[in-house]
Amino acid sequence: MMTAGEFRNGVTFEMDGQVQQVIEFQHVKPGKGAAFVRVKMKNVVTGAVTETSFNPTAKFEEAFVERREMQYLYNEGDLYYFMDNETYEQIPISKDTLGDDFRFVKENENVKVLSYKGSVFAVEPPLFVELEITETEPGVKGNTATNVLKPATVETGAVVKVPIFIEQGERIQIDTRTGEYLGRSKTK
Repeated sequence: MMTAGEFRNGVTFEMDGQVQQVIEFQHVKPGKGAAFVRVKMKNVVTGAVTETSFNPTAKFEEAFVERREMQYLYNEGDLYYFMDNETYEQIPISKDTLGDDFRFVKENENVKVLSYKGSVFAVEPPLFVELEITETEPGVKGNTATNVLKPATVETGAVVKVPIFIEQGERIQIDTRTGEYLGRSKTK
């Protein structure tokens, strides 16, 4: 058990049968009245973010979220198959669980699979990926306006906005959290 007074950023706890993760916390000691803890928390299963206040002595059960390194193998319909890198056990995960940032993950890439009490609730892709552009319009000669972006399809099928000088066949770096182009790949 832990109290609200022990909250820190990133701590996971159970509240009303739901697993919550502390995003921000603040201990408040007003001039009058009792002290309290203001908490901004995220439901790790649904992703909903809420703000609330707790008495510092309120008790909560600590929730242990397991993060396992797994390799994405392939998908079959709405099921995506992952292999545990230590036990070689394969598990199917529904497309609904994956999230929007998974569109940048290609086969045989390592990801973190998050589970609580054996139930998988999320898959974290690497923060940055390097992908090849499979389709994009050629840049127009003489169009030198700054910050002009065009759509480009990468090898996973996702569409990213890239500068006009980027051509088909080039490898680029992408931030999976925002889906933004970061730059050309340094490796060939």
